[in-house]
Amino acid sequence: MPKPLSLPFDPIARADELWKQRWGSVPSMAAITSVMRAQQILIGQVDAVVKPYGLTFARYEALVLLTFSQAGELPMSKIGERLMVHPTSVTNTVDRLVRSGLVAKRPNPNDGRGTLASITDRGREVVESATRDLMAMDFGLGVYDAEECAEIFAMLRPLRVAAGDFEEG
Repeated sequence: MPKPLSLPFDPIARADELWKQRWGSVPSMAAITSVMRAQQILIGQVDAVVKPYGLTFARYEALVLLTFSQAGELPMSKIGERLMVHPTSVTNTVDRLVRSGLVAKRPNPNDGRGTLASITDRGREVVESATRDLMAMDFGLGVYDAEECAEIFAMLRPLRVAAGDFEEG
């Protein structure tokens, strides 16, 4: 994917200046615009790394979650809960992984209406290789050191708590 031409100025800083002139200072506007642009950049970089494995970052996250589970399988509802996505998204993600041979689905014996998703041996191989590649490129955050990454995590944590992702404590 060719890199777009760099602008001779920071368009978010420019928008912030124009915003101040028109509506007054609102630092949260520049912050959210920066976060959203950072997400676009990171998703593009990470997806480029996992694409050769037939994955998107969302599918990669589901494989990692299954890898972390004790038995290598989880109820679909638990996958959605842990990845914080809508049940329809979980179904789409897992179904794609099933078609790729990386995950298998079966009825949940503990829940008559539920379905278990389990990682296959091929899924384990793919997640290991993709993880090595992602770690080699620092998940797109190589411009930051470990301390700065910890600061980013800490800065975004209150937002996640306020959104109800989890209860602090």
